[in-house]
Amino acid sequence: MISTQAWADAQLLWDFQQMGHEPRPCSVAVGLGSHDLGVADTTVGLYRRGMMPVIVFTGATSRTTRESMPRGEAEHYRERAIELGVPSDAILVEPRARNTGENIRFSRALLEERGIPVSSALLVSKPYEERRAYATARKLWPEVEWVSASTPMAFAEYVDSIGDARLVIDMLVGAQQRLMVYPGQGFMIEQSVPEGVAVAYGRLRHAGFTSRLLPDSVTLG
Repeated sequence: MISTQAWADAQLLWDFQQMGHEPRPCSVAVGLGSHDLGVADTTVGLYRRGMMPVIVFTGATSRTTRESMPRGEAEHYRERAIELGVPSDAILVEPRARNTGENIRFSRALLEERGIPVSSALLVSKPYEERRAYATARKLWPEVEWVSASTPMAFAEYVDSIGDARLVIDMLVGAQQRLMVYPGQGFMIEQSVPEGVAVAYGRLRHAGFTSRLLPDSVTLG
């Protein structure tokens, strides 16, 4: 049972993750691999609107995708995009990345290898990881102008689409923790966290939404 307070706190974290960027034409789109095929669908929608000529799908597998996406997240995204009508020669696949930092670094290397100039990029992620992905990309590839994008959905709607409320809240808590911890480790740019968001994060941790926290910090705080 998830309490009313936990739902309210999760909504705060969800809202904070939304960057509020307006999609615009960019050099490329980078679709971050995950369990959520909605990232591929959203990237395809942006391609159809003429927002970019080239898509990079990036991602290997993780504990949440090794069964559902055995060929790798990026490859399953590519297959989905082709099913939806994107020409195969408009898609690049980066199959090795296992975290957001690797998504950015390996995608950059692939684009440079192919000789594709990049001055701006649409960064397509899950809705609850927009800010985390943006902060990482800004740190690791600062020369690029990053525009965040995700499937436009309300929090409750997204939970229904995934079918596992606890998993989504755990993911939100994990994303928030990284926003607060990773800048000090050099992995992200610093983001100002409103006091209400920090308090909500602390309550959710105390309530046990900890499965996606960094391993050595689960018992801290």
